[in-house]
Amino acid sequence: MELRHLRTFETVARTLSVTQAARELHYAQSSVSDQIQALERELGVDLLDRSQRRVRLTPQGMVLSEYTERILKLLEEARWAVSRPGAEVAVGALETVCLHLLPGVLARYRSLYPQARVRVTQGNRGELYKAVRRGDVDVCLTFGAPPADAGLRAETLAEEPLVVIVPPGHPLAERGRAPLADLAEEPFLATERGCGFREMYDGAFSGAAKEPVAEVSSIGTLGACVAAGMGCALLPHVAVRAQADRREVAVIEVEDARLRTAVTMTWLDRNSANPNLVGLQTVLRGQLAA
Repeated sequence: MELRHLRTFETVARTLSVTQAARELHYAQSSVSDQIQALERELGVDLLDRSQRRVRLTPQGMVLSEYTERILKLLEEARWAVSRPGAEVAVGALETVCLHLLPGVLARYRSLYPQARVRVTQGNRGELYKAVRRGDVDVCLTFGAPPADAGLRAETLAEEPLVVIVPPGHPLAERGRAPLADLAEEPFLATERGCGFREMYDGAFSGAAKEPVAEVSSIGTLGACVAAGMGCALLPHVAVRAQADRREVAVIEVEDARLRTAVTMTWLDRNSANPNLVGLQTVLRGQLAA
């Protein structure tokens, strides 16, 4: 069996569409059909049920599909294993994750894999998911759930509580904990629409449809504006911990168990065998779970 025929069959079996398979593989549809027929002739069985307009696998096709997936993954693992010395792992992450979570993770990873090179890319969620799909980064770290995509795999590493930061001297600053309803009348600042942090804010105040008094483009600016007395902000605790330690803002824990966000890593399923990626994922699980 030729490898290219197996790759073509795997794509057809996954997409259940000759048209989509041809598009993904950059083949003509006739070429895809020819390769499937060549595979059928060699095996002496029908792999596709052609009695209906939609593509369906025959029982024999279903069996081969399972083997093909394993064969291609094993070949990918072999390719990465051979190229491992001096290989590079590329990480994409949100600004907050780059600043507050990645440094310790990468230091630990480098101590375990000193020959591996690391490249870090910063961006928003949309940019990071596109970079993963293109193969520009091996894994990205974001808050919240990733988009539904058959080619992506994702895993929740930890959950981060959402907190409210207020200016020093705010009447609620000494309480340290309060229900969100006690803050409903306070002026709030938020990031711009389309940002993941703005989605967290809008979700928290969904019942009240609370419009922020100001919109800013970065977490750093948001925190500085709160410290200057412009209002409050709702953010993941990790994003404000350093500023709170410097006593520039006060943190109020919100009495609502729903106000949490997941720290998620997302990667291409077909790159799961990359040993450098596997090593980094192991470190990420250990460090962020801790």
